[in-house]
Amino acid sequence: MHDYRLEKDSMGEMQVPASSYYGAQTQRAVLNFPISDLRVPRPFIRAIGLVKKAAAETNRELGLLEASVAESVIAAAAEVIEGKLDDQFVVDIFQTGSGTSTNMNANEVIANRAIEIRGGRIGSREIHPNDHVNLGQSSNDVIPTAIHVAAMEEIEKRLVPAVRRLADSLRAKAEEFDSIVKIGRTHLQDAVPIRLGQEFSGYAAMVSQAVSRIQSVRQRLSQLAIGGTAVGTGLNCPPGFPAKVVEKVSRWTGIQFQEAENRFEALAARDAEVETSGMLKSLACSLMKIANDLRWLGSGPRCGLGEILLPPTQPGSSIMPGKVNPVIPEAVTMIAAQVLGNDVTISIGAQAGNFELNVMMPVIAYNLLQSISLLSNGCDVLAEKCVDGIRADRERCEQMIERSLALVTSLAPKIGYDQAAAIGKEAYESGRTVREVASEKQLLPQEELDRALDPWNMTEGREG
Repeated sequence: MHDYRLEKDSMGEMQVPASSYYGAQTQRAVLNFPISDLRVPRPFIRAIGLVKKAAAETNRELGLLEASVAESVIAAAAEVIEGKLDDQFVVDIFQTGSGTSTNMNANEVIANRAIEIRGGRIGSREIHPNDHVNLGQSSNDVIPTAIHVAAMEEIEKRLVPAVRRLADSLRAKAEEFDSIVKIGRTHLQDAVPIRLGQEFSGYAAMVSQAVSRIQSVRQRLSQLAIGGTAVGTGLNCPPGFPAKVVEKVSRWTGIQFQEAENRFEALAARDAEVETSGMLKSLACSLMKIANDLRWLGSGPRCGLGEILLPPTQPGSSIMPGKVNPVIPEAVTMIAAQVLGNDVTISIGAQAGNFELNVMMPVIAYNLLQSISLLSNGCDVLAEKCVDGIRADRERCEQMIERSLALVTSLAPKIGYDQAAAIGKEAYESGRTVREVASEKQLLPQEELDRALDPWNMTEGREG
């Protein structure tokens, strides 16, 4: 028994590890949900700490919480915000669908740490997890509030800067490679010429547009459910409480949050999370396409396309000496796959629940925050360890253009589609170039033929 202490909750006594700040309800959840090794992530713990600190300050200002009690709760909540008590958040993600176990985990940790701060005995409940720390709140409004706060902070402070960094890197390469003409490809087959810089400008635009899409969800994601309490009616929430909590959280995070336009929606639906995940999915699809293009364009080094040279980062094979693989793009494709899977989970989760409450909030929170984190890190790594160091093989790009049968496309307006097709077919069957066959047939004066077959002119969308 010396390794445990006894704590009580509404169901009776419970043995709790003596060194823990959490109490009986948390311990019950630990025993009830031995499901996985997944726990609430750091951004969510920080967010719930922000909510609890704001609530304690607000209840003190409203005269509902004795000043000395409030100060201790505020100090303990600050430690949660700072990450000093992360090891005390021990409840599995797969738990009660409202996240009540995680809310009570936070309430008990803050209450017991607050008791310790004021010199009391942990577990004495002189500062109560429900009556004091959870005053004016419910798990049903705290958890969705924390999800929105955590997601907004991670998007604003990590994801958007990382996506912009990648867009800048791709844009710089687009400018660097703008003078290099290469063959375009559609359906994995040769198409008309394109400049390598134009190709990279498309990648940069894809990523830049992702920033706009992600930012478009701010208006919905910034709405906080706090004040709805159990079902959205605000029972046991004092007047002025929600506005004060939202103002404090906004000030501390530097992000403008607002009270939910409709608290019944804010508790019952997770539509803002679905919308946000959709924007993340769009970015994941873009990254998958870009990463795969980089792998193809850099394939070789001698027997592939080899139009670009990816920076070597590590040995690629345990059996083939000297082999170097496109490991950074490969990692990004796996990130994209995980984000797409997370989106499915979030979508299913948002459908869950009946009437006044969604009951898959913990898994929605986990997957949403993981997607944001993976994409943030993936964009940073792709920019720093891959795109910044890409070099172009100008000679190879130009060599492949002259061999392409697709050059015959520029002759069609001058000699007709059928004759152009015949030249392309003959060039293919004879192993010669389009230029050689067309010159031999003398269908156009040589000077006009050379202008028509100038690859650079083809990239400008007009005749030379």
